[in-house]
Amino acid sequence: MALKVGRVDTWVASLEDKPGNLAAKLNALAKAGVNLEFVLARRAPDQPGTGVVFVTPIKGAAGCRAARQEGFRKTKSLHAVRIEGPDKAGQGARVTQALGEQGLNLRGLSAAAVGKNFVTHIAFDTAADAAKAMRILRGL
Repeated sequence: MALKVGRVDTWVASLEDKPGNLAAKLNALAKAGVNLEFVLARRAPDQPGTGVVFVTPIKGAAGCRAARQEGFRKTKSLHAVRIEGPDKAGQGARVTQALGEQGLNLRGLSAAAVGKNFVTHIAFDTAADAAKAMRILRGL
């Protein structure tokens, strides 16, 4: 099975570092019919009492409206590529090595394997780097 490679828009929102705040944001998206595939939330170490949440995908007018009402915005500074394929030993090394050999520096990477497949989201600093990464990854 070839790798499935595509661009994804990442949405980001600030969080107050209090119990239930992440749940409130995610519930608002769910009520609008948003089916998230990826969620990453963390504290902001440089801003005590705050955090940040990244999500994807958000589609449709109702989903986008709900996201904006909850303080989410589509980030313009993070350019993400989604990769899906069969899980086997060394896939992460294979992907990152191919990108590194072509001079691409990663801004961030998140990966998980479920069952027989893996999904990876890789962030780049520029749209050009994300486009180059997609060409490289489609060739694997």
